[in-house]
Amino acid sequence: MLRIIDSRTGEPVEAAPARRGLTRVQAHASGLDASALRVLLVADVLVRALELGGHPVWAILTGARQQAELRAAATTLGIRPFEDGQDLAAGLGEAQVIHVAERPGPAAGGASADGAVLVGVAPVAGRVALEGVADPAVLRLALLAAPHGTSLRLDADALDEAARSLARWRRAVAGWARKPSRPVPEEVRGRLRTAWENDLDVPGVLGVLRWVEAEPGLPDGARFETYAYADRLLGLDLVRDIGSLA
Repeated sequence: MLRIIDSRTGEPVEAAPARRGLTRVQAHASGLDASALRVLLVADVLVRALELGGHPVWAILTGARQQAELRAAATTLGIRPFEDGQDLAAGLGEAQVIHVAERPGPAAGGASADGAVLVGVAPVAGRVALEGVADPAVLRLALLAAPHGTSLRLDADALDEAARSLARWRRAVAGWARKPSRPVPEEVRGRLRTAWENDLDVPGVLGVLRWVEAEPGLPDGARFETYAYADRLLGLDLVRDIGSLA
């Protein structure tokens, strides 16, 4: 069961209290900067987590400035498209509304005005131009490396660390793919879901992947399936280099 911390109250709540009810995830971001992209990325991971749990989701973006540029940058980062917040319709039978917005700031305060759940995303310090990043998944991983409620600094060291991890994992996945497939061990699947269902603890998910990478008792085929499964949440294209090893 996915539970998230409501930034209005500091209390955990169920992200989808009704199994068949629609959950609206509404991202609030204006302008084109790393903090706005982080808001969209957190919303994207939330949508992926809900879908992995079998819940119908409606993802919406609202904001007043540079929407076309922000959407283009989000697409580059592998963030799936949001519908236009101006086209909101009533009577959809929503069971839950979750706002995702930067905090602190007026966007977060306004987003919580209707009493819905609010996921507050801490700001990002540092500026990185997307065109200066050879592989956008590196920036995505760097933005996922800290809890969404914790401020994050993007600098050359953070991007270098993300690039090294991503390259190592993609090489490993390509190698594991050549071995007989094995199912994801139930213990590992449980640890992954426990992490992301605990307030979208993506750093916890990354920690499980590091453990799977190093654990000597796991078959390589199980490592491969684990990384492919976790990537449905992470969106890092970890299987990209399959078939590239000589």
